[in-house]
Amino acid sequence: MHITILTFQGFNELDSLVALGILNRIKKPHWRVSLCCPEPMVTSMNGVVVHAQSRLEDAATADAVIVGSGIKTREVVADALLMAALRLDPSRQLVAAQCSGTLVLAKLGLLGTVPACTDLTTKPWVQEAGVEVLNQAFFAAGNVATAGGCMASPYLATWIIARLAGESAARAALHYVAPVGEKEAYVDRAMRNIAPYLPSSPEVKHAYVSDDAHDRQTGASGVSA
Repeated sequence: MHITILTFQGFNELDSLVALGILNRIKKPHWRVSLCCPEPMVTSMNGVVVHAQSRLEDAATADAVIVGSGIKTREVVADALLMAALRLDPSRQLVAAQCSGTLVLAKLGLLGTVPACTDLTTKPWVQEAGVEVLNQAFFAAGNVATAGGCMASPYLATWIIARLAGESAARAALHYVAPVGEKEAYVDRAMRNIAPYLPSSPEVKHAYVSDDAHDRQTGASGVSA
């Protein structure tokens, strides 16, 4: 099970690294989370340098992809070669976008008529791309999810865990990172935000016992369309 977090030059640390930390709370065999970058090293909007853990083309075969945000997203969507390399397919993988990452999905044509969430700065650009922007932190339709606001990044991570490893695992991962003294309230609020967008089928919602068993239930990717 491979989850990639697309992380470009000028990335927002909160968007990529918070999700990375939460997703790595899942300790299952073959569960892998990686920062997926177009270059061997990328530098954040605040000067933090990280090494790529996977290549851009790896996103096409990942079970789930988060498109991170950053101050250079408009440069990303203007780069025809880079955009052509992003062969994302919601029919066989979970695709999520954080803040300006929503603009990437819009430009790739992955949102269609589905409304989306993004940050306030990116909102007019997403609207110009023909996508309705919602005044809320999280929204999902099928295998595509979007979130708006840096501190909504836990919602995307929790949604992905709930889809791939079950709601109990999602709650446990979020509980670990939640503030002491506020854990139950924090987890409950997050789950209220994502629960309306989770499939009702037991094979998707409940945690798998092993990767092999899970693959037999949901297909090799573990994602139901």
